[in-house]
Amino acid sequence: MATSDEATDPGSRTVPSSHPDRPPRILVFDSGIGGLSVTREIRAARPDAELVYVADDAGFPYGDWEEKALTARIVDLAGRLVADHHPDVFVIACSTAATLVLPHLRAALAVPFVGTVPAIKPAATTTRSKMISVLATPGTVKRDYTRALIDTYASHIEVTLVGSTRLARIAEDHLSGRPVDDAAILREIRPCFRRHDGRRTDRIVLGCTHYPFLVDHFRRLAPWEVEWIDPAPAIARRVVQLLGPARAGTPTGRGLAIFTSGRPPTTALARVLDGFGLVVADERSAV
Repeated sequence: MATSDEATDPGSRTVPSSHPDRPPRILVFDSGIGGLSVTREIRAARPDAELVYVADDAGFPYGDWEEKALTARIVDLAGRLVADHHPDVFVIACSTAATLVLPHLRAALAVPFVGTVPAIKPAATTTRSKMISVLATPGTVKRDYTRALIDTYASHIEVTLVGSTRLARIAEDHLSGRPVDDAAILREIRPCFRRHDGRRTDRIVLGCTHYPFLVDHFRRLAPWEVEWIDPAPAIARRVVQLLGPARAGTPTGRGLAIFTSGRPPTTALARVLDGFGLVVADERSAV
């Protein structure tokens, strides 16, 4: 999958660690478990870091929320997470949240934030057919932030916005070991594939961090081959820009997974978390 650093919001500036006596602590936040696609890349880039993964499953899916209420929820929860865990970097691994609340978070909390935004610029600059699609949640699709990215970087090409109501849930089921339906996945991705004047879509932006976990299904079911643009590697590169590279020979950092509902993960998901070096916390962090 193609990647680019334009999949991150540029608001946070490089800062030194506030805790030089310990490995950096990186908090990764998502509405569910899709942000594990970002965690995977961060772990590879900074294996020494202490990771705190927070799945706000008590609020999932964010697409069902009214914007003002969702903003208040995330800002309040983020404030308590910063107070409890003192991260050096706070990653919003959710485009639905990042395109809505990043300015509010940066105004409220003195910690560097890295936000995930749709990677429209790299898709627009690499497409040969001049036809791209953005596959995201309905919330991300309707954001002014997303429209501004299109106006800035992709006004000269055809952009199809596809707001999927089901793919995030399907990805959650997949990671939790529950069966997923190929026909349902195909219905969600089919609108991304457009033909016009002998041209056809050749780049699809994965505008939700849940979606990379389904990309093997996407490739198998796609009507034709396209480039699927995953933001996760760019997010990891931005984290390294903020914190610096890992020191040679440093041991692998520990990790904690928090589910705001307090519900334990399925056996299959527990195995996935273990593969990321994440231990599920006993604490409940629901709003």
